Amino acid sequence: MKLVGEQGYTHRSMVRMHEPARKHIRFVTCLKDDLISAQYSTSSFFGELIHGLEAALQESGYTLIFCTVRRESLRDTITRMEGEHPTEGIVLLGTNLTPTEIQDVLRLQRSLVVLDTYYDIVEANFIVMNNHMGAYQAGAYLCRLGHRRIGYARSITRVHNFDERRLGFLRALQEAQVRLEERDVFNVDTDVELAEQQFDGYISDRGRDFPSAIFCESDYIAIGVVKALQARGLKVPDDISIVGFDDVPESVIVTPRLTTVHVEKAKLGQMAAQRLVAMGRDRDRSRIKIIIDTSLVERDSCSSPKLE
Repeated sequence: MKLVGEQGYTHRSMVRMHEPARKHIRFVTCLKDDLISAQYSTSSFFGELIHGLEAALQESGYTLIFCTVRRESLRDTITRMEGEHPTEGIVLLGTNLTPTEIQDVLRLQRSLVVLDTYYDIVEANFIVMNNHMGAYQAGAYLCRLGHRRIGYARSITRVHNFDERRLGFLRALQEAQVRLEERDVFNVDTDVELAEQQFDGYISDRGRDFPSAIFCESDYIAIGVVKALQARGLKVPDDISIVGFDDVPESVIVTPRLTTVHVEKAKLGQMAAQRLVAMGRDRDRSRIKIIIDTSLVERDSCSSPKLE
């Protein structure tokens, strides 16, 4: 007690009596039983998004509450949580949620921002990355390098984002009058090790009969493809150029460093926080839909094709 007096220590509970009550925002990750959903909760993509969200909320005096909800019990779980601990708003991260599921959450909490899912017909706040643009940028870049036979490594598990990326990629090829052949579409997993094993199967069956470049729907797929090619003695980019999507930190650790599409992950979280704060502060009940553009990051995994 003597030290307490000398150091001027004030008991924490006494300090709190004079602090304004902090407001809470709930961050809900909605998962279902597939690998993509599981990766979200552990990937760098998730970490950067949370960092942007949390930093912006703290500046405005909000505390972030994290929770993970199974998709099949989304409505019941949020009903229970909001009843036990009401919040000022919800940020919902849920790949491939349906309009009905989003409207169920909206009935429970009107201050809602949905990330990574987008519907024109739902009256809610949506903030998403421009998946279509990103894949278009990647496809157009490979065409500018001179590639005329370009492959596509697609995820076995389909989500809306991947479908948008496919459309953007095909648009770029169509404008350059390049055709995507069915034999050059490779179905693999989004997990690096599984993608490597599965793509190795393609190499085993086909030898060196591959396109001069391959666009991958995610960086993790791209890394798996690069590892499989290198294990079989094929060089990236000398033999095959590879482009990924997301610009995860691992993309600069692999050799060669991965050319990829950069996504403003922290910006997604920051803008979600700003929207919820505005709804709480200004009682702004309008609904907005924001699409954040991407950019191509040129590194070492792409080059012009070899002259035959």
